[in-house]
Amino acid sequence: MSNRRRAAPIYLQLARRIQDRIDCGDLPAGSRLPSEPELCAQFGVNRLTVRQAMAELERAASVEIRRGVGTFVRGPVVRMSITVDPRSQRFDLGSLTTAVPHRTAATDDTGAASTNATVEGSERIVAVTPAPEAPVDLDAAVQLRREAGELTRLDSLIALGSEPWGVSSYWIDSRLLPQELSAPGYVENVVRVLASSTGIVLEYDWRAFSAVGADIGDADLLGVPAGSPLLVREGVSCTPEGEPVLYVRRRINGERARFVLNFRGTDTS
Repeated sequence: MSNRRRAAPIYLQLARRIQDRIDCGDLPAGSRLPSEPELCAQFGVNRLTVRQAMAELERAASVEIRRGVGTFVRGPVVRMSITVDPRSQRFDLGSLTTAVPHRTAATDDTGAASTNATVEGSERIVAVTPAPEAPVDLDAAVQLRREAGELTRLDSLIALGSEPWGVSSYWIDSRLLPQELSAPGYVENVVRVLASSTGIVLEYDWRAFSAVGADIGDADLLGVPAGSPLLVREGVSCTPEGEPVLYVRRRINGERARFVLNFRGTDTS
């Protein structure tokens, strides 16, 4: 646990503990949280601390407070799809590198020097979790047609210069996990390392876009208040034959990025 976590106010520590229970499925979507007196007794805190923690979770869109009824865990957002001509962008070369070039590898999708080469970026793996079991991990297993126990989850922090920019979660069959990605630390680009180490040509299968409020964990990593707007880009990358290999869910500080879909391309000749 980081010094920052240990030094957090009691109400924020409580919010994180409840968020952890939500994330691991102990408190599923739609379930009612214990009452204020029950939470006070369970965690040894006063009512003001509980109310502050609930307010923090509500701002993070993790719970819904229904006055006079109780506090309930929010359900997942509805996923909406946009169909794009696959000829416009087919190969998954690690979109992070073109958007936030690493300080030692600033190239575009053709391998040429990027016009953003003066901007330093980095990706740092902050956690590697074999056989994860939270609801989001089970969803990833469905997308990859695997059991959750067959997967490894990587969580990384993306920085633009010295400022946190986004958080990514990747899921992959543990048998394909390269040594370079098996422990926390800096990497050039998770997708490119995976493709290079396995020899697999990765192609986009699908991508979806949404927006969420930052939960407690993402807010802590990004240095923003819980509930801050995050842009979400998620999807599956597959082999040229269509076999799913990688599921990624990236959350980006909504004040520092936007998504643009160019349906007609850039050729004006």
